[in-house]
Amino acid sequence: MSSSKNTFIAFLLNLSFSIIEFIFGWLFGSSAILADAVHDLGDALAIGSSAIMQTYANKPADRVYPFGYKRWNILAALLTSSILIIGSSLILVENIPNLFHPNPVNQDGMLVLGIIAIIINLLASRIVKNGHSHNESILSLHFLEDILGWLAVILVSIILQFTDWYFLDPLLSLGIAIFILAKALPKAWNSVKILLETSPQGVNLEELKEILLALENVHEITQLNVWTMDGYDHCATVTVKLTNPAVADKTKANIRNSLITFGIVQSTIEIL
Repeated sequence: MSSSKNTFIAFLLNLSFSIIEFIFGWLFGSSAILADAVHDLGDALAIGSSAIMQTYANKPADRVYPFGYKRWNILAALLTSSILIIGSSLILVENIPNLFHPNPVNQDGMLVLGIIAIIINLLASRIVKNGHSHNESILSLHFLEDILGWLAVILVSIILQFTDWYFLDPLLSLGIAIFILAKALPKAWNSVKILLETSPQGVNLEELKEILLALENVHEITQLNVWTMDGYDHCATVTVKLTNPAVADKTKANIRNSLITFGIVQSTIEIL
C-alpha cells in the first residue's frame, strides 16, 4: 500500500480507538484508559493534520503567501500540542486527589480492552512496518510505543484481580499524562519559536558568517538574517560588501551554494 493509504489507516485507527477508549474508560471507571484516550486522540490529530497540511503546505508561493504555505504545518503542530497539553493537564488535576482516595475500577474490562488494543496496534504496526517513508517509520514507532502503554494497563488490571490497590489506576494515568507533557511541551515551544522566526536549530550563525567571509571577493558581511519556514526549509537575507563588484554574479552564486549546505533554500543577497 502507498504511504498516503498507510497514513490514512493510522489516522482512522487512532481516531476510532480513542473514541472507544473514552467510552470504555468512563464505563470502567479507569482514568488510565481515559489518559491513553487523550494520547491517541492527540496522535490522531497529529497524523490527520500532517496528511492534510502536507498537501496544502506544498502549494507554491503566491501574492497572498509570498514565502509559500509551509507555516500551515507549524500551525497544525501547535494546535495538536495545545490539545495534548490541555488534556494531560486536566488528567493531572483530576487524578492527583484520586491517588489518596482511589475509586474501584472494572479490572476485567481493562484486561479485555488492553488485549484488544495490543492486537490492533500490532496489526497497525505491521501495516506501516514495510513502508519506506519517514512518516511511516514514525508511525511504526508510535504503535510500538502504544503497545508498551497497554502492557502497563494489562499489568495493572492483573494486579487488581488479586488486590484492591486501586491507586495504581490513577498512578498510571499520571504517568501517561506526564509522558504526554514531556513530548508535547517541547514540540509546542519549538513551534512557537518557528512562528516567532528565531534562528533555526542546527544553524550556527557565527560559523555561517565565517564561511561566507572566507569566500573569494567577500569583503564584509553587514547583515545576516536566517529563519525557518517549517523547521526544515530555511530562509536568509544577506547584505555584503565586495572587493570587486565587477564579478558580483559569481560571488552571489558562491554565497547561495554555501547557504544551501546549511539547509537555506531561499535567500536574498544584496550587494553594497
